[in-house]
Amino acid sequence: MSLVTVTDLVKTFGTGEAETRVLRGANLTLERGARAALIGPSGSGKSTLLTILGTLMRPTSGGHEMLGVDLTRASDAELTAFRNRHIGFVFQFHNLLPDFTALENVVFPAAIRAGRETAAARARGADLLARMGLAARIQFPTANLSGGQKQRVAVARALMNAPELVLADEPTGNLDRAAAAQVMALIGQINRDEGTAFLISTHDETIAASCPRRIVVGEGKLTG
Repeated sequence: MSLVTVTDLVKTFGTGEAETRVLRGANLTLERGARAALIGPSGSGKSTLLTILGTLMRPTSGGHEMLGVDLTRASDAELTAFRNRHIGFVFQFHNLLPDFTALENVVFPAAIRAGRETAAARARGADLLARMGLAARIQFPTANLSGGQKQRVAVARALMNAPELVLADEPTGNLDRAAAAQVMALIGQINRDEGTAFLISTHDETIAASCPRRIVVGEGKLTG
């Protein structure tokens, strides 16, 4: 069974003369443990696709399944629970809570699920941060971290609940070349060691070349 299957996906914004069809019958199969780059020009629909795959937006029509679950038929509450359990997110702007420590930011998704912060979650969060090379920064407020360090915290946060899929939207877009290479190396390591699938939207040819698979978005459809 594939991890994700998208069939004839359509997403339209607006109505009448203002209608804009961003996705025009997109099809995609993503296997477990995949690491793929999502490429295409600005405005091609990459972010829209990631938002739908992350269950943060519903398609106008078409099929969207993950782990055998038909997500187009799920209620909002069911989508929230599914997303928290199975999907992680990394964004270009890390969206960390600046007054929280690195560890508190990483543990946050687990605390939401459990309704409280647990010792087991703190232990996993500390381990993830150590794997990101941030063992000495665990108790630092994220406002005091560099851009590259913040993005590594964001990657650790995305992995906190051991999701099967991490969606990354321009995760290195605000980083210098060295920091970007470090983040991508960590993503590759997690992909190999834990079997976590990554779908990474990027305009960076070096980042795309580091992924075994390329998926091109163009004219509302997907190839590759």
